Amino acid sequence: MDVGNLFLSFLLQLLFTVGVIVLFGFLISLCNRAFYSNFGSWSRGVCYVTGFIGTPVHECSHALFCIIFGHKIEEMKLFQIDSEDGTLGYVLHSYNKKNVYHIIGNFFIGIAPIVVITALLCLLAIPLAPEMLNGIFISIGTLDVTQGIMNPLSVLWQVIVSIFKGAVSFKWWIFVFIGTFLCLHATLSGADIKSTLGGGAILIGALFVVDLILALIGKSVISAFTNAIVSFGIYLSSFLLLSLAISLIAVLFSLIVRVIFRR
Repeated sequence: MDVGNLFLSFLLQLLFTVGVIVLFGFLISLCNRAFYSNFGSWSRGVCYVTGFIGTPVHECSHALFCIIFGHKIEEMKLFQIDSEDGTLGYVLHSYNKKNVYHIIGNFFIGIAPIVVITALLCLLAIPLAPEMLNGIFISIGTLDVTQGIMNPLSVLWQVIVSIFKGAVSFKWWIFVFIGTFLCLHATLSGADIKSTLGGGAILIGALFVVDLILALIGKSVISAFTNAIVSFGIYLSSFLLLSLAISLIAVLFSLIVRVIFRR
């Protein structure tokens, strides 16, 4: 067994799964903070306006994965503006701490808003930005991770080009406007991130065990598995780029507003 290849494969798999989610979650969070910061004293009011749509979607995302992973929803608040700590919504859930499936569920429940909101953007693009969505799928179709790093980078660049090509269409701007209300509340809270740790650790451990077994079978087997994981990571990145692009557009808009009103 090639130990070096085992650990390299394992690290690549982590990078293109957990790493991708962490990276895009962090970048979207930075964009959202910058967006509200640019509104200064108006930030809270703007947050309430965008939260009227975005917060219920955020909380329903958590609730959906609670149901999928068998957690019991104890209490749920889709949207509120009168909380003492400024919390706009929440989902309180309980689970069997001896049930591995329930524990793993915490990871997916925690990251649910990013996944669900990105999926909703794709659905929203079907009637409002079909050319953009088709361009993304065409770009992804050229992916071949066996060609080296340049091919995935080229695919991601083509995805970015496809996203902004639609800017000439009025419907595309409607898509971005609606998408902004969703993406501004895709940010994971501290509680969301904390809840992912236990389930994430189990998933990472399980992945290493699988890699160990595959490495014992043969180098070509673990290489094929790694290529499949990397391909999945590029697919995921392609669609998360859509959420990030909308977040960046929102930041640009807020910056323009800041400049105008501070003159």
